[in-house]
Amino acid sequence: MVVRVWGARGSLPTPGADMVRYGGNTSCVQVTLSDGTHVILDAGTGIRNLPTEMGADGRHIHIVLSHLHLDHIQGLMFFEPLFHADRQVTIWGPSAPGRSLQSRIGRYLSAPLTPLDVRELPCQLDFRNCPVTHWDIGSARIRAETVTHRGPTLGFRIEDAGTSLCYLPDHEPALVGDLAGLEPEWISGYSLGHDVDLLLHDCQYTDAEYPAHMGWGHSALSHTLQFAHRCAVRQTLLFHHDPSHIDDDLDELLEVARERWAELGEDPSMLAMASEGLEVALTAAPA
Repeated sequence: MVVRVWGARGSLPTPGADMVRYGGNTSCVQVTLSDGTHVILDAGTGIRNLPTEMGADGRHIHIVLSHLHLDHIQGLMFFEPLFHADRQVTIWGPSAPGRSLQSRIGRYLSAPLTPLDVRELPCQLDFRNCPVTHWDIGSARIRAETVTHRGPTLGFRIEDAGTSLCYLPDHEPALVGDLAGLEPEWISGYSLGHDVDLLLHDCQYTDAEYPAHMGWGHSALSHTLQFAHRCAVRQTLLFHHDPSHIDDDLDELLEVARERWAELGEDPSMLAMASEGLEVALTAAPA
């Protein structure tokens, strides 16, 4: 399984000279499975930069949405394969009472917000609610669970060929209490993240910024580190960077994060800041 970050920014795209090293595109992560299947986690503005020829070889493209906040779907209109009749695309997302996934996405992909209606996209497009347990895409087994965020929001665990990934881009597990003292069953997302090879987790705020944003659905640095520590993950990428955090801010945050990670008895080299273009190849541990 190969994981590539195309967008790691949260809330709002942030172009600019001081956002170059980590990037300003919103959430989008490409996962290439061991059988070559493409799974795209979220469709923020980063999705625009994926290869335009994706799916031309007949492989089915799967877009898996954690939730439908604008920063996670605003790139859909600019995803080139949606405009080719020979491409097969399935969009997966959280269910919601009373409205289909297609109709909810159609509120964005329609006038007056876009020049085309979702029904006019020429690709072979299918919409499906994520199952409440697990399902298979290509060579992977995917599990979704509702996690702590505003509105219907899912976190995901992907297992493929002996490797595992947990994706929690918008997540506030500390809302219910101190993560260090909670029993695992009370920690949002714990079963998704426990013992994974790679965790991508919301780290939007510094600890100083968090009190003014409590309940907004995002994590402070200390929450992200404690969650990763409790889950005993092997590698962590800090994700969903605040739009006000320039490159220098993120450099400083990473330095602090690695110091605290070491204080928890963890390996600082296994903690990094997600950046556009970053690629992680996961391989199964020797038997």
